[in-house]
Amino acid sequence: MNLKKIAVIVMSALTLFGTVDTVVNTQTVSAATTSKTQTYKSNLSSANQKAKEWIAYRESRGSYSARNGRYIGRYQLDASYLKGDYSKTNQERTADRYVKARYGSWVNAKKHWQRCGWY
Repeated sequence: MNLKKIAVIVMSALTLFGTVDTVVNTQTVSAATTSKTQTYKSNLSSANQKAKEWIAYRESRGSYSARNGRYIGRYQLDASYLKGDYSKTNQERTADRYVKARYGSWVNAKKHWQRCGWY
C-alpha cells in the first residue's frame, strides 16, 4: 500500500472513531440528564454564586455536556467524582462539595483559578 492510501485509511478511522465517541458521549449525558428528576439548590451568597458562574464559564463556557478527556461537564470535574451520574443536579452538588472541601468557598476557588489557571 502506498503512503497516500494509508493516510486516507487512518484519517477515515479517526473520523469514524470521533463520530462514534461523540454520539456515545452525547447519549450518555442526555440519558443521565433526563433520568434524573431531582433538583438541587446551593443557597450560595451572591459573591459565591458570581464566582461559581465565572469558573463555569472559563471551564466549559457553561456547558453541562462539555468534555475534555476525563473531565466532565460545566465545572470540568474528574469523572470519578461524578460516579457515572452526569446530570445537571449531580454536577452542581458535586462541584459545591468539591469547592467547599478544597477551597472553603467559590470566591477562594476563583482566586486560586486566577493565580493558577485551574481550580
